Amino acid sequence: MTTPPGQDRLRHFIRDMTRLVSEPGATEDSLLAAGRPLLAALIATDDWLAPDFAQPHPAHYVQYLLHCDPLERFSVVSFVWGPGQRTPIHDHTVWGLIGVLRGAEEAELFAPGTPPVPTGHERLEAGMVDAVSPTLGDIHRVANALPDTVSVSIHVYGANIGAVPRHTFDPVTGAPKTFISGYANDRLPNPWRLSA
Repeated sequence: MTTPPGQDRLRHFIRDMTRLVSEPGATEDSLLAAGRPLLAALIATDDWLAPDFAQPHPAHYVQYLLHCDPLERFSVVSFVWGPGQRTPIHDHTVWGLIGVLRGAEEAELFAPGTPPVPTGHERLEAGMVDAVSPTLGDIHRVANALPDTVSVSIHVYGANIGAVPRHTFDPVTGAPKTFISGYANDRLPNPWRLSA
């Protein structure tokens, strides 16, 4: 795998997020507030994500792990959306930041209920960042907003999100079903390869 020219952006982002989660007394509010501009800076330039971590699947969206903190205090993933692809209604159970690198996403927001109660709609264009958490609002359904183009978003979560038990919700009954998302990749990008 070749190293993209802007790979140092990911390395700096990982270092900055590691510093944030290591601060004594760090809270969800402080991490979201300080992490938002860091993610915005990362996605402001689209020259760092290796093609292997931006490949769509023909049938469903995919989630690639880019980095997981050794203590699992945060993870960084790329979500790749083919045209027409979307998630079920789901939650996260941890804080998260979502930044669109390429394309656009649409999110339907929900509160728990029978059925889940729609509470709003958001559209994120390239360069925009949003936050989710159990305290801010944690339940949504996300789709690629573009009918004929792949969209890519970069997510930062307050855990190893691919290993966190979460829930999908039946759109009619609201019944939760536990799932663990995992990741589509078996290897990680190497932003520490400075000799390239």
